[in-house]
Amino acid sequence: MLDDAALNLLFTQARTHNAWQPRAIESDLLERLYALTKMGPTSANCSPARFVFVQSAAAKARLKPTLLDSNVDKTMSAPVTVIVGSDQAFYERLPELFPHADAKSWFVGNQALIESTAFRNSSLQGAYLMLAARALGLDCGPMSGFDQAKVDAEFFPGTTIKSNFLINIGYGDVAALFPRSPRLSFADACQVV
Repeated sequence: MLDDAALNLLFTQARTHNAWQPRAIESDLLERLYALTKMGPTSANCSPARFVFVQSAAAKARLKPTLLDSNVDKTMSAPVTVIVGSDQAFYERLPELFPHADAKSWFVGNQALIESTAFRNSSLQGAYLMLAARALGLDCGPMSGFDQAKVDAEFFPGTTIKSNFLINIGYGDVAALFPRSPRLSFADACQVV
């Protein structure tokens, strides 16, 4: 079991950040981030998430017109914005990723199952990325305030990948945090049956 310091880093003291210190994230840290992220479980190891690390000024300029106005400043100032995408053709990799069954056949021709599986599991993988980022000393600011069609046209043209959500990552500016919002109690959110 993790100690309280680790739990604080991942959950109890971690916060969603909207303001960032002007510190770059090195490429090797992004590679470590993905190395941890990919180890999180997905159904049938389908691993549909595809990640675009938007870091350069040119890439940020491409992303900016896709954002809601309220998300522009925090995204442009973040060292990296991760586009979490979901590959709608993830099942083509199942012979490699899940070789003990003919899992590809479960999806071929079943668009509803493809879409729900890709969305659910890429969302999980995006959450794993946030926990991995926190474990590596980075802060996160996930968001969904963007034009999905514009992001897809700009970053995934001619592919089977659709954007799911965005995550700003970097070193958060603690001085810009507002008080933590409340959370639901166990009694309000849970049942034991």
